[in-house]
Amino acid sequence: MAIMNTQLNTWLMLDHAKKHFGEVEIVTQLSPTSTHRYTYSDMVERCFKLMNAIEKMGLEPGSRIATMAWNGYYHLECYFAIPSLKYVLHTLNSRLSPADLVFIINDANDEVIFAAPDLLPLLEAIQDEIPTVKSFVVLCDKLPETTLRGAISYEELIAGEEATHSVLDIPEDTPSSLCYTSGTTGRPKGALYTHRSTYLHALGVALPSGMGISPSDAVLPIVPMFHANAWGCVHASVIVGAKIVFAATPLDPASLVDFLTEEEVTLAAGVPTVWIQLAEELTRRKAKLPMLREIVSGGSQPPRPLIERYREEFGIPITQAWGMTETSPLASMARPKHSLKGLGSEERLNRIETMAGLPVPGISVSIRDANGDEAPWDSKTMGQLYVKGAWVIDSYLSGRSPESFTPDGWFATGDVAIGTPDGYFSIADRTKDMIKSGGEWISSVEMEGAIMGMPNVLEACVIAIPDPKWQERPLAAVVPREGATITLEDVHSHLTKAGFAKWQLPDRLEIIDMVPRTSVGKFDKKVLRSKFGD
Repeated sequence: MAIMNTQLNTWLMLDHAKKHFGEVEIVTQLSPTSTHRYTYSDMVERCFKLMNAIEKMGLEPGSRIATMAWNGYYHLECYFAIPSLKYVLHTLNSRLSPADLVFIINDANDEVIFAAPDLLPLLEAIQDEIPTVKSFVVLCDKLPETTLRGAISYEELIAGEEATHSVLDIPEDTPSSLCYTSGTTGRPKGALYTHRSTYLHALGVALPSGMGISPSDAVLPIVPMFHANAWGCVHASVIVGAKIVFAATPLDPASLVDFLTEEEVTLAAGVPTVWIQLAEELTRRKAKLPMLREIVSGGSQPPRPLIERYREEFGIPITQAWGMTETSPLASMARPKHSLKGLGSEERLNRIETMAGLPVPGISVSIRDANGDEAPWDSKTMGQLYVKGAWVIDSYLSGRSPESFTPDGWFATGDVAIGTPDGYFSIADRTKDMIKSGGEWISSVEMEGAIMGMPNVLEACVIAIPDPKWQERPLAAVVPREGATITLEDVHSHLTKAGFAKWQLPDRLEIIDMVPRTSVGKFDKKVLRSKFGD
């Protein structure tokens, strides 16, 4: 006897979705007053039309086809049609600099780019520097005026094509999609995923120990589809037949509250800055979201006061997720064990909700000391975090940064972590963001979370600044709430009550209008270092 050798690929997802969830809705918010609606059946048929059209482009198997697009039904169709033809979907982050975009497009050897109409000026400005790109497809009905070579509108491209396509036999180890890191520490690096890794990652996301997505859900991925496959929310939703809801870009908190309510969203995923804005709008309205059963927060650690605020004021749990582009990206979730079900709310925050959590099945975690040995999981010893698993890359595209991968098959994340005796782990900081003062380490993440617990603070970011005596000292950059005044003495008093030692307290306070963001919505500390580091 043997097990059927079923190849895990996007065809399994499409066939399953059309057969069992054909009537389920996919909703795209085009603007605060306009939405596009269709079903899984409609989506699959349009995928087939797109596939028939792309086949006529004469590309070789394995060719890279890029998207530069926002979240929505056009991007969704590209997500499935391109890999299902044995091509590689390359999602471009439009928020990167023109120089990084040129580097990425050329490094990937993209041959076609599918682009949103409002992003055409970006491509027009660099098209002479990306010679491998032969044509551009604009995600719209009618082609707008553009100087892009070989440009055609999406609807014109698929017009007249058959809404059927024979199933292609795609080995599961075939490359399916490509995503580059944000380039915060040098040139962006390419992470190439396979059909198998994407399918298994979708299962991991759908597991209750992951995001717990089921056919009963309406899922809103606020995380961009150009960033690490939208954390797997889209593939997981399709694989289980959940309703998919896409919000308009740029994000507007007022219309987002309406949209969450109207579409009865049950699960939403995005970075903490999104949830800070949403909380302010909900408080202003004195509103709640009774259908929203959970918020998944990733990208950076959600501040403890934010978790408490959602639980106590709105009755919505925020669950922390951790991962990286290199891990597809979901690697862990802060889920409570049955053995910890009796914890009170305060202890639950300390033990679980402010943790990166438990590894999702399929992922292994190792925390190592400076000698490369496993550090004790004792809730206090910090070490370098390593991961490996079924959807973790084993190298970067073009062979860059081989030092990130160990001979025994682990990936060095660049994070500093602390493990607990009961198997949870937390991210103390990124290695480059830890503050070394007088030979002792200070976690900027921990301090940021504590400062954001001050009633008059909206956001806070902590960086290291050079110090002639202590090597480095903390600087706190704070965004006050409207009309509030905050002093360094206020910050010191609050941090002291929160348990910080006197030597850990920040030497400087800078009041800012907003914390600068990276292209995927994280706090951009290098901008603050450049501004205040001298």
